[in-house]
Amino acid sequence: MTGVVNPPILTLEAFLKQPETKPASEFIDGRVEQKPMPQGKHSRLQLRFCDQVNEIVEAPQIAMAFPELRCTFGGRSIIPDATVFRWERIPFDADGEVANVFETYPDWTIEILSPDQTATKVIRNILHCLKHGSQLGWLIDPEERVVLVFRPEQALTELVGDEVLPVLPDLALALTVNDVFGWLKGRKG
Repeated sequence: MTGVVNPPILTLEAFLKQPETKPASEFIDGRVEQKPMPQGKHSRLQLRFCDQVNEIVEAPQIAMAFPELRCTFGGRSIIPDATVFRWERIPFDADGEVANVFETYPDWTIEILSPDQTATKVIRNILHCLKHGSQLGWLIDPEERVVLVFRPEQALTELVGDEVLPVLPDLALALTVNDVFGWLKGRKG
């Protein structure tokens, strides 16, 4: 009897030895999946989010936000659009500089839905983070003007308009959904 032979699945270790791609690729369940190239709204939201968080939490060494940071944990190597790590969980090298390799989950993971991306894929990455220790996940949908909020052991929350977005405890950051989408508007001179 002949049967279909399953192709060999790439290992995480083999994936991590491959050169980086542009746009970046992620390793999920034995498959390599390339992320879509960020577009204008995506890039702007990502930049402003990281700037807003770091302005408040970096100097007092509470936490740090990172754009497009590869996080390898739980058998996956993913690159959330933005991550926040509490200061004590940030890997630093012998020189006291931020390490290149993060082999751990973020405390807060943020995904920004791109037009050519499925919500299911990014939700699965958020859920993977929560399963392995993340405290908070956001899925920002620029087209629908909604933020879906994920927390461990809690129901999914959909926030719109002037609703205040939850952040990690001890972060003095107050943002509404409208504040986040307001970052997309150009500033007048």
